[in-house]
Amino acid sequence: MLDLGRLRALHAVAAHGTITRAAAALGYTPSAVSQQIAKLERETRTDLLDRQAGRVTPSGQALAQAASEVFAILERAEADLEERRGIPHGEVVLAAFPTACRGFVAEAVAELVQRYEGLECRLVEIDPTRAVAMVAQGEVDLAVVHDWDNAPLDLPTSLAEAAIGEDFADIVLPGGHRLADREVLVSEDLADERWISQGPGAMCHRWLLETFGAQATIAFQMEEYASQLALLRAGVGVALLPRLGRPELPPGVRAVPLRPAPARRVTAVWRRRSGQRPAIVVALDALRGHWGR
Repeated sequence: MLDLGRLRALHAVAAHGTITRAAAALGYTPSAVSQQIAKLERETRTDLLDRQAGRVTPSGQALAQAASEVFAILERAEADLEERRGIPHGEVVLAAFPTACRGFVAEAVAELVQRYEGLECRLVEIDPTRAVAMVAQGEVDLAVVHDWDNAPLDLPTSLAEAAIGEDFADIVLPGGHRLADREVLVSEDLADERWISQGPGAMCHRWLLETFGAQATIAFQMEEYASQLALLRAGVGVALLPRLGRPELPPGVRAVPLRPAPARRVTAVWRRRSGQRPAIVVALDALRGHWGR
């Protein structure tokens, strides 16, 4: 009988492309993942990982696909048992984007840990696109994600989703900016601005390109809001910053509403086959409850 932990390590490497990314997704060290695969290779007497090329071999891909089917069967069995017990039990792995973690998810996880003795919670901070992939691949049970009306997330049909709330965003400018004294801005006011934004692939970056097109000048790519605010405090650029989890604005920096107000939808996604798990139900309830607070 093949070891499930070793199969999960191989499956993660096949899904994420590298041992380093697989380790991050699983919460292990790269060395631990590599050792698991080496043991699986000895167990199967098969080369599963091409270490020179840094990718899974064709035999490894076939075994990873079989492992995916095994994990799906086990998940359905575990969900059925948990549903029969009627109480949350076992491990539930949550994922959320950084400002959601700061804004409400951490408190929801704390409630779950304190309230349900048989439930073990893990939390992974990750961007929405990667979180969706991790849910679909079975590495995360429930993810809090966001998208914009003009930059929607593409969800696989195997996933279900539920609304949590709506997070509005403001234009944030240095105090000495020509628009800083306005009460409200429209997109035409910002056509020639130099933007501070996260890099390609981030949802805010997509919003800028969809709103202003190729002419949008993204002069400063900063992944962290704290870095964006440091530039704004220094009098450089303008930014679109959602309100959820936003740090306190430094002195001399002002947030001005945009009309129509840009808003990102905050939703939870999970695999349809696990939707009846009591652990998923109570986790979703906790997330909605703490959003409301």
